[in-house]
Formats: sequence, C-alpha cells, structure tokens
Amino acid sequence: MLKVIGLGYPRTGTMSLKHALEALGFGPCYHMIEVFDRPQDPEFWLSLLKSQGRPVRWADVFAEFRSTSDCPACCFWKQLWQEFPDARYILTVRDADEWYDSFRLTVYEAITHPERAPDEQHLAVQQMAQQLILDHLFAGRFDDREFAIDCYRQHNAMVQKTIPAERLLVLNVADGWTPLCRFLDVPTPEVPFPQSNTRSDFRERFAVPEGHATGG
Repeated sequence: MLKVIGLGYPRTGTMSLKHALEALGFGPCYHMIEVFDRPQDPEFWLSLLKSQGRPVRWADVFAEFRSTSDCPACCFWKQLWQEFPDARYILTVRDADEWYDSFRLTVYEAITHPERAPDEQHLAVQQMAQQLILDHLFAGRFDDREFAIDCYRQHNAMVQKTIPAERLLVLNVADGWTPLCRFLDVPTPEVPFPQSNTRSDFRERFAVPEGHATGG
C-alpha cells in the first residue's frame, strides 16, 4: 500500500525525492523511470484518461511500491487522494521560470523526438508521456511559456487547496533532509541528500543528445 505520494511535476526534484524516500525506508518508489522496465504500464496509464470515473485497479501498478514521485502518477493526483486519504503527500516545487526552462530542455525535448527511441518500450513510454503530459496536463500548449507556467502554478495551488496541511509537505529539495524527515517522522540520515537527474543522467535515460538538456 502506498504510504507517501509525490505530486510535483517533472523537473521539480522528483528523482531526488525518489531516492530520498527509498533511503528513508519508503521504497520502492514508483517514478517515470520504472515504466521503462514495465511493458504493461504505459497502457494502464493511458487507459485512465478514458476511465470516466470507473474504479481503478491501482494494485496493477503499485503492488510492489510504497511510494510514488513524478509522472505518470502525479497526473492523476485527485484519484490517488480519493483512494489513499491516509497517505502522506509531498509537493515538490521550484521557481516557475526555472522549472519551465529545465522542463523544456529535458522532458519536452525527449518526448517530442520519438525517432531517438532506442527500442519499442522506450517509444511506448515516450508516446505515453506525450499524451499524459503535453496533451493532458498542458492541453497541447507547452510551447506557450506563459500558459505552461500558469498550468504549473495552478496545479501547485490546487494541490495545496485540496489536501489538508497536516497531510501535505510542500518541498524544495534544495532544503535537504530536515523538512522531509520531520514530516515523515523519521531520523535524519547521516549522508547527503540525494541530488539526482543531472544533465548526463537525463540524456542517457531519455535519449536527449549532448547539448540539449540541463540539470534541475
């Protein structure tokens, strides 16, 4: 059963959060990176766009996991909140303009170039991300900087309006272990807070050529 659910958009420190949760004993943590090794998952997530309120078999994807971070799960945060009201929720955030620039040079660059996919599973994940993120979250208008940033801000505001403060942590991963450990009521590790998904990490995982992606 999920104990911790991350609701931040990609490029807000979601990979760092994944590694932090796993280090704190809340792993495995489901993140977009898992989908590359789970051939059945892209269709599951796409089917939710057409579910029209029908019951969701969350165990189909989360049976092995205790936490989530990043897309695709955060695309369906309202359904997750209804299904897991006793979980703890973490909204990772960063400066909106920095977020847009980082997202555009990494996630957007990766999923809008299917010709770079090294295999069929990678292509399936790219196509899923195109529909869930660019078409669904940003209504096909991510190129419109002002519109995309407004979507990002609206998401963050709606999460904070919906989920009670005692169940929600708004986290900038630059703040390190202290707020996260306090929220989860666990000891602070004697190791540095994870800083994951650098430019080279992202380029390798999502087939973005050298010179296109930046860290963040």
